[in-house]
Amino acid sequence: MDKYKAIPQGYMTVGEAAKKMDVTVRTLQHYDRTGLLSPSTMSEGGRRLYTDKDMVKLHQILSLKRLGFSLDDIKNRLISLDTPAEIADVLEKQAVAVRQKIESLSESLRELEGLREEVLQMQSVNFKKYADIIVNLQMENDFYWLIKHFDDQTLDHIRSRFDKDSGRVFMDTFIQLQNEAIRLQNAGVPGDSDEGQSFAKAYWDMIMDFTDGDMSMLPKLIELGRFEGTDPKWKEKQNLANRYVEQALGFYFSQSGIDPFQEGGE
Repeated sequence: MDKYKAIPQGYMTVGEAAKKMDVTVRTLQHYDRTGLLSPSTMSEGGRRLYTDKDMVKLHQILSLKRLGFSLDDIKNRLISLDTPAEIADVLEKQAVAVRQKIESLSESLRELEGLREEVLQMQSVNFKKYADIIVNLQMENDFYWLIKHFDDQTLDHIRSRFDKDSGRVFMDTFIQLQNEAIRLQNAGVPGDSDEGQSFAKAYWDMIMDFTDGDMSMLPKLIELGRFEGTDPKWKEKQNLANRYVEQALGFYFSQSGIDPFQEGGE
């Protein structure tokens, strides 16, 4: 009957520890077998005995498990809990992991909500467009919603022309030039001035980069600012920028002898 002797003060049985931390006895037995969390001692009768320190360590394990770490990962993350500094270090690392998880979940939620909104606005099921929207959401491209307006030919071109990195660079260039057009418009800089024509060349180079010289895509690009259901702020900004872009490009084409629409029809 030795196994039923009184438990020493400061220790608890596996059943008591399991109840205290709201886990099963089987879970603690498994953690013991795998070397993740062994009891501080064994009773004379062979019973597993745990301490409050073990409970702190168990809390660490359970927290990391909820964050999605595997038991092997957790085992590598556990460190000694013998000094306040060590305990504080463990808690700080867990706090960092929690913050990262929150950020990751928040990003996943943003992507889910964004995709759901686009799916509801599309008139038919199109998994290719869904996939493109997901990629652009992951890139944090604020113009992901434009994808639903592109036809398959334009999207095929974009997929073949750009990857994540080059796509991000292109969008950065587009945004910079759009902002520059608004600045020049507000500053009253003439489109046929040296500054205006320098802008026009940069803008035309961007268009040529996007189309890869295929002028048949120009009418589709012009329609970008006329889509129904587009974000009002984006549309207002686009219209403002386009006033200057059209003026500056008009002078640029006349000076350079370029007729983009004639080229597109050849």
